[in-house]
Amino acid sequence: MEQMSQPFIPFTKPTIDEATIAAVADVLRSGWITSGPKVLEFEAALSQYLGGATVRCFANGTATMKIALQVAGIGPGDEVITTPISWVATSNVILAVGAKPIFVDIDPKTRNLDLDQVRSAINAKTKAIMPVYLAGLPLDIDALYAIAENHRLRVIEDAAQALGSSWKGLRIGTKGRHDLVSFSFQANKNLTTIEGGCLVFNTERFGEHQVSLAEKLRLQGLVRHGPDGMEVDVLGGKDNLTDVNAVIGLHQLKQLDRFQAQRIALARHYFDRFEQSGLSKIGLGLPVADFANSNWHMFQVVLPLERLGQSRSQIMLALKERGIGTGVHYPIITGFALYRQHGYSAQATPVANTIGQSILTLPLFPTMTNADVDRVVKALEGVLA
Repeated sequence: MEQMSQPFIPFTKPTIDEATIAAVADVLRSGWITSGPKVLEFEAALSQYLGGATVRCFANGTATMKIALQVAGIGPGDEVITTPISWVATSNVILAVGAKPIFVDIDPKTRNLDLDQVRSAINAKTKAIMPVYLAGLPLDIDALYAIAENHRLRVIEDAAQALGSSWKGLRIGTKGRHDLVSFSFQANKNLTTIEGGCLVFNTERFGEHQVSLAEKLRLQGLVRHGPDGMEVDVLGGKDNLTDVNAVIGLHQLKQLDRFQAQRIALARHYFDRFEQSGLSKIGLGLPVADFANSNWHMFQVVLPLERLGQSRSQIMLALKERGIGTGVHYPIITGFALYRQHGYSAQATPVANTIGQSILTLPLFPTMTNADVDRVVKALEGVLA
């Protein structure tokens, strides 16, 4: 069979070069492997990438979102509006600080929050909006912040997938344009540190005290005074990034623009191949062809399951047999048992419910070739025929 003679194409694959491997070895030999000079260097490099914004790094992108909520003063009795189509970490952190996630439905084309429904969901308990930029596609930043300013709400952007994405020519997270922005550097992200993340602060509007609080919260609430004095006055966690992770991030950042250019080229080829294949005629939902703003973290389609007469699982297994890896990003959060136990229902957001059941992530990573894209589309065409 064809799939036996060709290599398997995973849905994602990190790009780690020999220079990065050598740099990790240098850090290991240095004797300083936890948070140290490389973390500071990485934070400075990220700040430069984002136009001088204040950036702090953390062990993962879940910690960044939780700490963002904490420094924004979100806690018990507060409500945070967010999307039901995201990795569950987005809403888990809202629960973790004692607040209540309010899920509103999504736009069927962008698969991001429907801002009209966000407006309708705001009440006296609402304290923040937490949008997610699915697959790296941002929503309307201007409209988002207009809503927030009109209702005096904080904005915590879950930009886990959106490093390198833009809005009106400026990168997401650029200095002075945002409130709090959380990025993830987990293994499948466009820039990876294996595990890690960073939080971007708007110190011009909200001051430096939030940065100081975030620094305490990421390391047990600790503040040092002199060589032997220390104090703990808040309940912190163990969420610091290591120098081993940071040096990987430094080398990834140098290549990020090239990675993104390759992703864009591959996404363009996907659209060309889908148009040639005629798959769109069966009702296959393609992503928005936004090459100005998206970083093309993922290429996702929505399967017309009722028309196909197959389940998503059957399609994924059939593609795997043809040497094509796929993913699901994401099942609807309110369908998980934890959220059902909290009284949520997937049916309350019907667009998100449908997409959560039928979205499929196809392979997309910088070392793919156009021939790989051709294989993916040909295999999908064969499976859906």
